[in-house]
Amino acid sequence: MKIGIVGTGNISSRHLDEFNNMPNVNVEAVCDTNQKNLEIFLSNNKNADIRGYLSLEEMLEKEKTFDGISNTTPDKFHKETTLQILKSGYNVFCEKPLAENYSDAKDMVNAAVQSKKINMVNFTYRESSAYQRLVEILKSGEIGNPRHVSACYYQSWLTSNKWGDWREEDKWLWRLSTKHGSNGALGDTGVHIFDFAVNAVGDIKEICTDLKTYFDKGNKIKEYTLDANDGFNSLVRFENGAIGTITNTRFATGHANSIILEVFCTKGALKVELDEERTKWSTLHICIDENINKMAWDTIECPKTPSNYQNFIESIKTNLNMQPDFNQGAKIQNIIDKCIESNQIGSWVDV
Repeated sequence: MKIGIVGTGNISSRHLDEFNNMPNVNVEAVCDTNQKNLEIFLSNNKNADIRGYLSLEEMLEKEKTFDGISNTTPDKFHKETTLQILKSGYNVFCEKPLAENYSDAKDMVNAAVQSKKINMVNFTYRESSAYQRLVEILKSGEIGNPRHVSACYYQSWLTSNKWGDWREEDKWLWRLSTKHGSNGALGDTGVHIFDFAVNAVGDIKEICTDLKTYFDKGNKIKEYTLDANDGFNSLVRFENGAIGTITNTRFATGHANSIILEVFCTKGALKVELDEERTKWSTLHICIDENINKMAWDTIECPKTPSNYQNFIESIKTNLNMQPDFNQGAKIQNIIDKCIESNQIGSWVDV
């Protein structure tokens, strides 16, 4: 099976490795309008034998046998490039967030429906087997109805040099600038935690969000105005009557990428804690039955589940669109837009 990649930014190498590590799957070509970035990507992946192009148009014109194309461009280019991919008749695997706003996301959903092509968005943390088991237990009703939800995403790339120096590298600086297509932490990692909560607990009915931009990191570096939000707190009311808090920050010193989801139900509680190294991705914590009065938690080790990349390939093989698809991506994008609206008016808004 042959795959193409659009964009050679930070995440593209992950896509290359994930697809090329599967049997009978190979990344054939990549494209990027930035010649320097393209050359660096090809140089760093010489052993992969990939053809490089300086435009999506050229790649689509010269490569006629793709089974699917992975879109790893910056957020503001997702709509334009994805519509072009779908129009050319290819299945598409798009990085998160699906789009810059809900209107663009809906256009992408409509184009995908009309094309009848496989469409998926890469909400990476769905891959946790512990999280998938948590969702199964909630849907089964085994621990009753959700009553309270706590969901947190902690990241420290504004306080740590683990990923490089964000003050110097364009691949990080654009994520701090709305002019360059960023919705800040809300659009970058907030989409993950909202997807985490909504997919598990159910749709959000109302939301109240406080966005925070820390200008003590500076107002401008090079051509980047650092005006995108660095974190947020959201109060949420779910359609099923549950309430909760959803939090995200880039200033969480001591955390690389940590996600914590706790769901408290009428017959028990569930918790997952995911870490950067994926050492906890299979561990689910549950408090149920006699442990409720003891305030004790049991640990369930969950068998590994397929990745989003593997599910994309399987979807192409079977022509059955697996989750998360563009509809889910658009649903989360709508929540992101409502967070921005809530912050602007300073009150609750309907979702």
